[in-house]
Order: sequence, then C-alpha cells, then structure tokens
Amino acid sequence: MSDMRPEADFTGFLAQGKFMIQRSRTSGRHIFHPRVVEPGTGSTDLEWVEASGHGTVYSTTTLMQRPPTPNLNIALIDLAEGPRMLARVDGVPSEDVRIGMPVRARVIEENGQHLVVFVPESQQ
Repeated sequence: MSDMRPEADFTGFLAQGKFMIQRSRTSGRHIFHPRVVEPGTGSTDLEWVEASGHGTVYSTTTLMQRPPTPNLNIALIDLAEGPRMLARVDGVPSEDVRIGMPVRARVIEENGQHLVVFVPESQQ
C-alpha cells in the first residue's frame, strides 16, 4: 500500500475485510485516523498492522430518528491498542449501549461502502 495516501490504504484494507491501523516503528505507538506522520513526533516511519478488534465504549449517544427508521448509535471506542475512534455499536438497541461496554470490531459493507462497526463482546 502507498505511504502517501493513508486514507485510501485504510479503505482498501476494509474492502479486503481487514481492520488495519498504523503503528510507528520507532515509538511503537498505534495511530488512528490514518496519517502520513505520527502526531506529536512528526515521525514518518508508520506501518500498517492488523488491529486486534477489541475495544471499550468510551462515550455514546443516540441519534433519534423518525419511525420507521431505527435510532442510530454513535460511539467513541477506545481500541485495545490505544487510539480512539468514532463508530457505531450494532447488535443491541442504541439505548442499550453503555460506557465501559467491551466491544469487538467487524468490517461490514453497507450501501456500497466498507466500514468498521462494533458489537458487544457478549455476542461473540
């Protein structure tokens, strides 16, 4: 994958069913959202590594929809590797997603796009 188009690389990995994040070879720090340089250091030695998929809900909110459209959950997920990402939690009603809930990533295709969603660990 290319070093200069990290967002395109990330999307390409998702299309292959892989949830990949970046890691600095020097510091060992994991990074998300895809970038060209490591925040804080400016290091350009980033490599792609497969994420474990484990995370914890850091924050959550429910976007109320007009019926029959189901409500939408929006959550910040702390990945086991350290970064935090915005995603949604599937598999439970939006109102049942709780801070501290252990979750696991899944790569899905929705409306022609590949994306990462999370499900409660208890559903694994």
